[in-house]
Amino acid sequence: MIKAEQLTRRYGEFLAVDSVDFAIGQGEIVGLLGHNGAGKTTIMKMLTGYLEPSAGRVEVDGVDVAEQPKLVQRSLGYLSESLPLYPEMSVVDYLEYAAQLRGVAVADQPRAVRDAIEATELQGKAFDPIQTLSRGYRQRVGVAQAILHKPRFLVLDEPTNGLDPSQTQHMRDLIRRLSSQATIVLSTHIMQEVNAICDRAMILRNGRLVLDETLAVLRRTEQLLLTTDAPIERVAAALRGVDGIGVPVLIAPGEATPRIGLPLNGPVGVTTANVVAALVAAGVAVHSIAPEQRDLETVFRQVSDAGEGA
Repeated sequence: MIKAEQLTRRYGEFLAVDSVDFAIGQGEIVGLLGHNGAGKTTIMKMLTGYLEPSAGRVEVDGVDVAEQPKLVQRSLGYLSESLPLYPEMSVVDYLEYAAQLRGVAVADQPRAVRDAIEATELQGKAFDPIQTLSRGYRQRVGVAQAILHKPRFLVLDEPTNGLDPSQTQHMRDLIRRLSSQATIVLSTHIMQEVNAICDRAMILRNGRLVLDETLAVLRRTEQLLLTTDAPIERVAAALRGVDGIGVPVLIAPGEATPRIGLPLNGPVGVTTANVVAALVAAGVAVHSIAPEQRDLETVFRQVSDAGEGA
């Protein structure tokens, strides 16, 4: 488990991370979201022991990262935003060197390098100098060095940065496979990445954690959207006494055909059927009715807009 308590980081007078708390369980894939400057990379550096907190603490499996960083780093793989590669080395040479730095036993190093190359599909570039590789292939080399020692915790800063659509899909598949053996924290500014890969999203704004929730909960439907030419008072009267529906709310009243939100208090399928039956019985025309579709981008925008208005 990764646990952060009141995690804080200052750069002089600038507060980059402000009293952040969270706990991440084994096998979770957690996406760290936020605008540029929100504090994502700073948190990742503190999680991995490469940056000390100004206040608060981080524990990995009960070990305080600030007190025993090397012990934590033995079980941790880190892909940094800056990709600290040696351009003059070939991919194989670099990974062999990284395996030595990671403390992989000499007898196990060839297998570790081979497994990392196969996992990241670098076979065709294994003997090429890193400086000749595209940004996407260099990104794969960065991931390969992070997984050489089969870490139990992976921290990935923008893992799909620079990848084309095919490479991005491969990286997503790889991260899902790795989650069977490792807890994964990744940062990104791309909502689709979190939707496609993660179990949970944490959204940062101005250094503070403003949302921490599973994607299943974030996607949960909270209301039905009804389109009708009937006034809201008539809709409310028709639905009075129908189980599973709250008080109707007018949405975007300036539209030619206003929509009405029907808060859900019961199962979507059964409640929708009961609502339609009640409306039809009351002679209310149902132009359309469907569960509201929530997505991470909408939630992120709502959280960000709330911050701007604060």
